[in-house]
Amino acid sequence: MRRAGLLHAELNRVIAAMGHTDLLVIGDVGLPVPPGVPCIDLAVVPGTPSFAAVFEAVYAELAVERVTVANDIHAKNHALVAVAERLARDGVAVDECAHDELKRISERAVAVVRTGETAPYANIVLHAGVTF
Repeated sequence: MRRAGLLHAELNRVIAAMGHTDLLVIGDVGLPVPPGVPCIDLAVVPGTPSFAAVFEAVYAELAVERVTVANDIHAKNHALVAVAERLARDGVAVDECAHDELKRISERAVAVVRTGETAPYANIVLHAGVTF
């Protein structure tokens, strides 16, 4: 058993198997999962676990070189705007696109992690980086 950090076995396996430029999506409770893309469903009840808690746990484990978010966050999800701004300050490239395009991008993901988040547009595509 791990002492700390990300404890979810399936999510740990997915992250450990990811290569450079692979995609992992963290989504709210309503984000559709494309056919054929594995879903790691963490949702228990509305709001649990939160997008923020899941994102922070995954971000601590995964080398991320860029992220993609829906441009709707500026009007509808100020918490995700703050996350994107922090990532940009950390040197992570932040791409924005229409929400429908984000759904299309998610078709190429190695997995979609479903949270219990109910805030609108609480979805992010993490593009794996390298550690060397």
